[in-house]
Amino acid sequence: MKTLLTICLMVIAPLALVTTPVGAGEYPAATAPSAAAVTGEVLEVMDVDSYTYLRLKTKEGESWAAVNKAPVAKGKQVTIENVMIMKNFESKALKKTFQTILFGTLGVSGEDMASAHAGVAQAADSSLIKVPRASGPNARTVAEIVTMAAQLKDKTVQVRGKIVKYNPAIMGKTWIHLRDGSGAAADNTRDVLVTTTARAKLGDIVTVTGFVRTNKDFGSGYSYKVLIEEATLQP
Repeated sequence: MKTLLTICLMVIAPLALVTTPVGAGEYPAATAPSAAAVTGEVLEVMDVDSYTYLRLKTKEGESWAAVNKAPVAKGKQVTIENVMIMKNFESKALKKTFQTILFGTLGVSGEDMASAHAGVAQAADSSLIKVPRASGPNARTVAEIVTMAAQLKDKTVQVRGKIVKYNPAIMGKTWIHLRDGSGAAADNTRDVLVTTTARAKLGDIVTVTGFVRTNKDFGSGYSYKVLIEEATLQP
């Protein structure tokens, strides 16, 4: 009798694991085998508070994916990186259960990076820029941030300047190029790239507070020796 009961439990337990849905909320509770990246054409987009859900046409067929909320257009070719495969995932926000869904991060395309980081020759006229230096112990000029990148790496800085290039909604961030009149074009010390979630507009003069990063590679051939990330903007 005890042997029969043991056999029954051995059979029932795996079935319970298979049929129990995972991820009762908007965040995955368990993982299945992962994949490095998945690329496909966006057929459908659904946004909720935290995620953007994408129905993709891939070379293997159609698949649903979820990434941190980001503006994504139908018909666009995207790559989902750091993929985690979920089975029977329930989205309460969408009132929908996905038999299989890919959670990951939205990769950057060459088209996006070209838009965000194209030469600032097409930006606002900045030939006569002269912005007073920010105040405070962490205040630096654009030229100082570029030339002192090694010493300032991962430190907080403040810099005041004019936005000469502005690209919102790329990889969930706003990408701006800032100039204050310091530095020179000849040695690439007059312009610094800043990423932020704040909103502004081309030509604004702002005080940027953020972390200096060095040797950042965004893929698609776009790498930067120095930039400011996680920045806040003040008028």
